[in-house]
Amino acid sequence: MNDVFQAALAVADPARSLAAHLPVRPAGRTVVVGAGKAAAAMAAAVEAAWEGPVEGLVVTRYGHGTATRSIEVVEASHPVPDAAGRAAAARILALAEGLGEGDLLLALMSGGGSALLSLPAEGVTLEEKQAVNSALLRSGAPIDEMNCLRKHLSAIKGGRLAAAAHPAKVVTLAISDVPHDSPTAIASGPTVADPTTYADARAIVAKYGLDLPASLRHRLEAATDETPKPGDPRLASAEYRLIATPQMALDAAAAVARKAGVAPLILGDSLEGEAREVAQVMAGIASQVRRHGQPAQPPCLLLSGGETTVTLRGKGRGGRNAEFLLALAVALDGLPGVSAIACDTDGIDGSEDNAGALVLPDTLARAASLGVDAKARLADNDGYGFFAALDDLVVTGPTLTNVNDFRAVLVV
Repeated sequence: MNDVFQAALAVADPARSLAAHLPVRPAGRTVVVGAGKAAAAMAAAVEAAWEGPVEGLVVTRYGHGTATRSIEVVEASHPVPDAAGRAAAARILALAEGLGEGDLLLALMSGGGSALLSLPAEGVTLEEKQAVNSALLRSGAPIDEMNCLRKHLSAIKGGRLAAAAHPAKVVTLAISDVPHDSPTAIASGPTVADPTTYADARAIVAKYGLDLPASLRHRLEAATDETPKPGDPRLASAEYRLIATPQMALDAAAAVARKAGVAPLILGDSLEGEAREVAQVMAGIASQVRRHGQPAQPPCLLLSGGETTVTLRGKGRGGRNAEFLLALAVALDGLPGVSAIACDTDGIDGSEDNAGALVLPDTLARAASLGVDAKARLADNDGYGFFAALDDLVVTGPTLTNVNDFRAVLVV
């Protein structure tokens, strides 16, 4: 199972994927900026591919930095923004504003950029943005809704960075971690037009019953500085290039499975929903394969990507992949011949130190022998604790890339 996960990571490595997508350098200045969990690795790949001077600044998550020659790397907090991220975002915006016609802004965007590139809009404090981010993370809102609200409380997201760089050319190289690879969602789309509105943001607040400070409610109601929309002339010279996606990761894993004589079945690169509900569906498909040879004969590898959500009900530890796997194990109930791996490709499942975990046919039996109640742990959102007790966590450390979650269920 580890082989297919490693294949998924390799195809998303900026050192392998970025150089072919670089634009021609202009006669004027070239400034490199970026945000996300892969930002430092992407900056290093730019320096390795380009000769001559290059300048700039990227911000990445704490522990996700890497050595660079001239592009500065700043580390900041994720998923809740902090002062380091705010300061880096302000400097990035200033770099963009300093460019003119004939210059190039090369923007390197990847998953996690929304929290890391955190520059509150006028009248919004960092503490207020932190509170909103925390509330969104607890709400179970999908990433597109989270990003819509973030954009309308930001001075840099939702196309504002590209607008600030006008009339310079803007080229964005992006690693996708979002459903459907939407440029507007990756790092909250700082270099692309934003189709969402303040009205959309207000609807999200109402939908999840978010308790916002009066100052933020006033900003959303006033709607005085809407994000740049499609057709905005300030974004006319902006280009967007995807260099790695969840589908590429699934295709790479499928190739490894075929080579091993296992039929791969890719179920989707953007599956969303509650982690435990997605697990119920996966368990049903695995059972159908095992008992009836449908929709594929075993040995079969069920592959999927996309970001599930977890609505917190308990006080346990564990990200969405651990939650998915614990719910899968409970639903499979010891079904023979079924194993699974689920990991976040950035190497961090939620806020823990593991990428994900493993489920084996004897997972529940081993847990019971240790006195670990799987259903009770699931009710407490304690997937991390459950798999730690079994020594079945997958620990990679930061991978310096991010193409969302990777899930593989092997049926033999």
